[in-house]
Amino acid sequence: MADAHSPAAFVVPAVTLLAAAVVAVPLFRKARLGSILGYLAAGLVIGPFGLRLISDPAAILHIAELGVVMFLFIVGLEMRPARLWSLRKQIFGLGLLQVGVCAGLLTLVGMAGGFPPAVSFVAGAGFVLTSTAIVMQTLEERGEINTPPGQKMVSILLLEDLAIVPLLALVAFLAPAVTGVADGNLASRLTAVAIGMGSIAALIVAGRYLLNPLFRFLAAQGAREVMTAAALLVVLGSALALQSGGLSMALGAFLAGVLLSESTFRHQLEADVEPFRGILLGLFFMAVGMSLDLSVVAAEWRLVVTYVAAYMVAKAIGIYAVARLTRSNHAEAVERTVMMAQGGEFAFVLYAAATSAGLIDGRANATLTAIVIISMVLTPLALMGLKYLMPKDESPSLDGVEVADGLTGEVLMIGFGRFGQVVSQCLLAEKAEVSIIDNDVEMIQAAGNFGFRIYYGDGTRLDVLHAAGADKARLICVCVDKREAADKIVELVKAEFPLAKLFVRSFDRGHTIHLRNEGVDYEMREVFESALVFGQEALASLGVDPDAASEIAADLRKRDAARLELQMHEGILAGVHLMHQQKPTPVPLTEPKRRAKPLNPEAEDVLSDETRFSG
Repeated sequence: MADAHSPAAFVVPAVTLLAAAVVAVPLFRKARLGSILGYLAAGLVIGPFGLRLISDPAAILHIAELGVVMFLFIVGLEMRPARLWSLRKQIFGLGLLQVGVCAGLLTLVGMAGGFPPAVSFVAGAGFVLTSTAIVMQTLEERGEINTPPGQKMVSILLLEDLAIVPLLALVAFLAPAVTGVADGNLASRLTAVAIGMGSIAALIVAGRYLLNPLFRFLAAQGAREVMTAAALLVVLGSALALQSGGLSMALGAFLAGVLLSESTFRHQLEADVEPFRGILLGLFFMAVGMSLDLSVVAAEWRLVVTYVAAYMVAKAIGIYAVARLTRSNHAEAVERTVMMAQGGEFAFVLYAAATSAGLIDGRANATLTAIVIISMVLTPLALMGLKYLMPKDESPSLDGVEVADGLTGEVLMIGFGRFGQVVSQCLLAEKAEVSIIDNDVEMIQAAGNFGFRIYYGDGTRLDVLHAAGADKARLICVCVDKREAADKIVELVKAEFPLAKLFVRSFDRGHTIHLRNEGVDYEMREVFESALVFGQEALASLGVDPDAASEIAADLRKRDAARLELQMHEGILAGVHLMHQQKPTPVPLTEPKRRAKPLNPEAEDVLSDETRFSG
């Protein structure tokens, strides 16, 4: 048997975990059961209640939680402070409402089973805390983190991360009432709430004033491996700081990501952390599978089965009701319900605290933990069932569509809608070598009927831009029809391909100002020139001389350019004086009874003009 301090003592468990993942995950993905279920099953098989190849799942779970931490850091990198602020109503409105309603329903379920109110509340409150790892991994695999429904779920998860602090404080309050023993640590736990809030403030201040200077200094030294070490230091240090303040490590990593989201180093940080995130997140799911105590499930199977079903149904009812109450449609409400109806990893923390305080005993802790884990295992299966119950996605297949890979055109065009099609004609007329990508399969197939060769690719992904030849292109034309996608592409191109000229389709004046501030080489509002030509032709139809109409259009271009310059420096309301405004013609309050008589030749001319126009 290997000595506890020998290398083999660490290598053997590592090899076992990796081998189980390599075997199980591909098999489950091939069977279309998903990677999460594969990891959970692998952990159950090799754990202490399976083949017993791993005997201490708790130790592995503590290490594997770093996968969730790094995942939340990467999510934070995509969430700029302004964007996070825009979600405040969803975090503290939608999130608080869902947690409150579901906690109430789950408490009633426990009381209906004959358990005391305090114990029912703790058990239900733990189940309220959804698995961040499962929801975020599922959203990422579907590419839905940045969609409106995905953002709502992210907001709810953030609120649940914050909720662990007051829930732990409530455990401290409830313990003396249930056990009859005064909790000498009550004051310290209340103080911990204030410390937690203070740790958030301290992390924000440190991140704002220390992180960017640190990475600028390290980048100037040119030590690539030190940059990777610094990235891990920021993630783990932020997580540790908030954990020390009584909050979750995941929340600390998320805040660190948000603080670095506007840094010029954000893409490098994401690339450094990504490999660690993937393997540790898989390890987390395996550790959860290993933690399922099958002996407890066998001994208390009626209770476990009853409460898994009762808790998941009660929580599902609460989530669906809140979703519909907050104006989500039926399909979105059902998807959120199925994805979030399980318990989560923070329940383990709450149940452990309740056990230490004497609210529940060790047997109850093991039973509740088993209930949560089984609900987590059932979630991927429930999502699979949802695909058959909900209307099928009628999106066309990728048959006959080429995926962007190894392109080398001097011009890379991203987006081939109405705007991009016209732009392409100008480039192709001069025989320019143009590579075109789009993520609309139907449009690609339709364009093929007209002789166009369009490649499938999402321009908001850095790996796709590399495959499409962005690093070789002299000019990159962003012609997509969504502002958020255009902004994401601009950010990636400016950071990763600074030598290429960047031309961007703009959507309105506000977007134009944003793009100019980002330093694009050229932008054009999608309707500006067409509207000027339209107006010029309208003037001609009224009898205005064509040359005069052309001069008016040219003058409007100059006025618009001058107004944009003022707006960039003084705000969107600047330059109003440069616009032609409609001035109302004064009308008398009462019609005169007699027609006016001119007293001089000038007055006679005015009256004759009024008569002509009023007729």
